[in-house]
Amino acid sequence: MRILYYDWDEFNGDDCRDAMRRLGHEVETIRLDQLGGDLTPETQQEFKWRFDRRDDLGKRYFDLVYSFDYFPSISEVCQKYDMPYVSWVFDCPHYPLFSPSIHNKVNRIFVFDRDLYKKLKDRGVETVHHCPLAVNAKRLSELCKRLDDVNAVEIGKGTAEETGALNSGEIAYLHDVCFLGSLYDNEFNFYDQWTGIPPEIKEYIEQVIQSQEKVFGYDLFSDDRVLSDSDIEGIRNFINIEDTGRYRIDYSDVIRDIFRKKVTVNERRNILTEMGKRFDTAVYTNPDAAPIPNVENLGVVSYTDKMPEIFRKSKINLNISLRCITSGVSLRVMDVLAAGGFLLTTYTSEIAEYFQDGVDLAIARTPEEMIDKAEYYLTHEDQRKEIARNGQKKVFEKFAYTKLLPGVLEYN
Repeated sequence: MRILYYDWDEFNGDDCRDAMRRLGHEVETIRLDQLGGDLTPETQQEFKWRFDRRDDLGKRYFDLVYSFDYFPSISEVCQKYDMPYVSWVFDCPHYPLFSPSIHNKVNRIFVFDRDLYKKLKDRGVETVHHCPLAVNAKRLSELCKRLDDVNAVEIGKGTAEETGALNSGEIAYLHDVCFLGSLYDNEFNFYDQWTGIPPEIKEYIEQVIQSQEKVFGYDLFSDDRVLSDSDIEGIRNFINIEDTGRYRIDYSDVIRDIFRKKVTVNERRNILTEMGKRFDTAVYTNPDAAPIPNVENLGVVSYTDKMPEIFRKSKINLNISLRCITSGVSLRVMDVLAAGGFLLTTYTSEIAEYFQDGVDLAIARTPEEMIDKAEYYLTHEDQRKEIARNGQKKVFEKFAYTKLLPGVLEYN
C-alpha cells in the first residue's frame, strides 16, 4: 500500500511511519504550514498534484492519506478527489471531530475512547471506529536493552558482558514516584479564568468538582442528575465561549470538558502533593508550572529517548488520567508499560478491560488507594518488577503498531 502521510511534527509520527514501512507499505510525507480551518486553494493544490500522480500502470499512485488526529481540511480535499482518508485520534477532547466534514464518505476515523466513539455514533456518524492507541515495540525493546546494558555497566563497574546486563535485574533508579505530563495550570485552565458566575452556581460547581475528585472511573458531569443540559445552558449564559460556526459543537460538552480539566488540575496537584509528603517524588512538566511542595520539577523531556528511560528507571510511574478521557487508555499508559516501567494508574473502564490489576499494572479507584498502593509497591520490589515485565509483554503483544495498523489501514 502507498500511504501519503500528513506530518505535523506529532511526537509519535516516526514510530508510526517506521511500523508502516516494516509492514511493507510505502510511506511518503507531506508537510504544510498551519494546516487548519477552512480548505484553502493552496492546501488543495498541494494535495491535488499528489493525487494526480500515477504509477507505471497508470493507476493512481497513493492508496490513502493518513494523519494522527483529524483535520477537516484534509477530509474536504480527499472528499473532492475521492481519496480515502484515515485518521487516528490521540487527543481528547478533539473538537475537529465535530466538523460537518466528519460525515464525508472518504473518512475512516479511529478514536481511542469508547465513550467518545459511542457519542459520535449516537449522533449519526458512520465514519468513526474505536481502536486503542499503540507503541513501537521494536524501537522500545531495543532501547530497553541498551538502557539495561548501560545500567549494568554503571552498577557493576565493568563491561556489559562481565556483569550480565540482562540477567542482573538491578536498576539504578532515578525516582521512587514519578509523573510525566501536563499539570494544566496554565492559560488553558479556562475554569479559573471565568468571572461573573453567580456565587450560588459557582459554589455548586465547586461541590461537584470536589466530589468528582474522590472517585475515578465515573463521570459526574455526564450524569443528568448532577448537571442537566438545562443546568449547563444556564451556566453558559454567564460565560463567553466563542462560536466560530466552523464545527457543530454541542457547547454543553465544551463546558463539561472545562469542568473535567479543572478536576484534573486539582487532583494531579493534590495527589502529587501527598506523594511528595511521603516519597521521593518528581514531575517532568512545564518548567513554569506552579511548584508543588517536596516535589522536584525536572522540566520537559524528549519523547523518543529520555522519556522511556525515565519510565524504566522510576520505581513507580503515575498515570492520573485527564478526566475528558472518560473510558479510554491514554497514550501515557501504553508508553510507560512499553518502556518496562511499573505503572500506577487511576481507573478507567478500558484500562481495567485490557489490563489486569496487580498483574500488568496497578489500578486505583480513589486518591487514597493511589497513595496506599504506592506505599505497598515501593516495599514489594520483586512483585513490582514482575508486574512491570508483565505490562511490557502485554503491550508488545497486543498494542504494537504492527498489531493494530493492519486494521486501521484496512480501508473498505
